[in-house]
Amino acid sequence: MTDTLAPDTLAIANPRRFTALDVFRGLTIFLMILVNTAGPGAPAYATLVHAKWFGFTLADAIFPSFLFAMGNAMSFATRKRIDTAPYLMRLFKRGAIIFALGFLMYWFPFVTRTDDGWAAIPFAVTRVPGVLQRLALCYVAAGLLVRWLDVRAIVIAGVVLLFGYWAILVFLSAPGMAYDKFGTVGTQLDLWLLGPGHLYKKDGGFDPEGLLGTLPAIVNVLAGYLAGLAVQRGPSLTRTVRAMTLFGVAFVIAGLAWSPWFPLAKKLWTSSYVLLTIGIDCIALAGIIALIELAGVKRGTRFFTILGRNPLAVYLFSELFVTAINLIPIGPDDGAYGGLYEWVGIAIFQRIAPGTFGSLLCAVAYTMLCWAVGWWMDRKGWILKA
Repeated sequence: MTDTLAPDTLAIANPRRFTALDVFRGLTIFLMILVNTAGPGAPAYATLVHAKWFGFTLADAIFPSFLFAMGNAMSFATRKRIDTAPYLMRLFKRGAIIFALGFLMYWFPFVTRTDDGWAAIPFAVTRVPGVLQRLALCYVAAGLLVRWLDVRAIVIAGVVLLFGYWAILVFLSAPGMAYDKFGTVGTQLDLWLLGPGHLYKKDGGFDPEGLLGTLPAIVNVLAGYLAGLAVQRGPSLTRTVRAMTLFGVAFVIAGLAWSPWFPLAKKLWTSSYVLLTIGIDCIALAGIIALIELAGVKRGTRFFTILGRNPLAVYLFSELFVTAINLIPIGPDDGAYGGLYEWVGIAIFQRIAPGTFGSLLCAVAYTMLCWAVGWWMDRKGWILKA
C-alpha cells in the first residue's frame, strides 16, 4: 500500500530512515574531512577554520551537525521498543566501542620518530577526550534520557542542561574566569581528573572536547531525536518541514540573542552556540527533506549517501590514513617536508594553485580519496557498526 501513497504522507505510513538523513550525515562527514585535512603550505579559507575562541565559522557547525544526525538516527532506531536490559547493554556497549575507537585513534600510530629511532608513545601522554569520545558520551546520555522521558520531559531536560551549564561556568569558575580558556571550571576539571598529559596538545593544555562541555552537547543529540520524531509522527511531511524551518529560525535567533551574555564559542560549547547550531541543522535538514522526499530530487544524492551510510568507517580512515602517510619522510633532505601529505600539499598543490586555493584543492582531493574508500565499501556491502 505504501507505494501508492503521496510523499506527503510518507512520514506516517512508512517511518523508515529517510534518504535525506543519510545525505545530511554524508554532507557533514564530507565537510568534516575537508576541514580536518586542510592542505599544507598555505592557510585555509577562514570559514573552514574553527574560530580561535569566540565567534562562529562554517567549520564550527560541523561537529554539532553530526551529533544532531546521531540523535535523528536514534529516533528511527528506537521505534521498536525492546526490553530494558538488552537496550542498556546495546547502548553502553556501543558507547564504549565508539569511545575506545576514539582513544585508539589519537594514540595511533603508537610509535613516534626520535633522534635515536622509533619509540613507543606512552599512555601517559595520550589524549583521552576527543571527537568520538564526546559522541560516545552524548550517545549514552541521550539514549538514557529518551528511553524514560516523553517529549515534554526531553525538552525540559534540554533547557536544564543549557541553563545548568551556564550557571556552572559562571558560579563555579574563579571570578572573571568563566569564559577564560584556562581559568574556566571546565579546564580545571579536566586538569584535575585527567592531568595535562591526557589533554589536547595543540592548544596549550586546553581541551576543546573536555568533559564538562559534554553536558550542553547532549542537547544537540536530543534536538536531532525530536526532529526525527516530528518527521515520523507528523500528520503531514510538508507541515513538518515548515514547522522544522520555523523552529530552526527561532533557535538561530535565540542563540544570537543569548550570545552577548553567553558568547558563541565552539571550544567551550556554550549554550548559545548549541541553540545556533540546532537552528542551522533544523533548517538544513528541512531543506534536504523538502528537496529529496517532497520534490523528489534524487540526482546527486548517492554521492552523499555513500558517506552517510558508513560515517564511522570513513571518518576513521580519514584520520588514520593521513597520520600514517605523514610518517613517511620525503623530500630532498629525507623528511624536509615532514611527511608524504605535507609533500603532496606543498610540492604538488601549491605549485598548481599557490596560496589558499591550493590548500583547498589538496583537502578536496584527500576528501575524495576518503569518498572512494566509502564507495568501495558500499559496493562490497560493508558497513562498520559499533
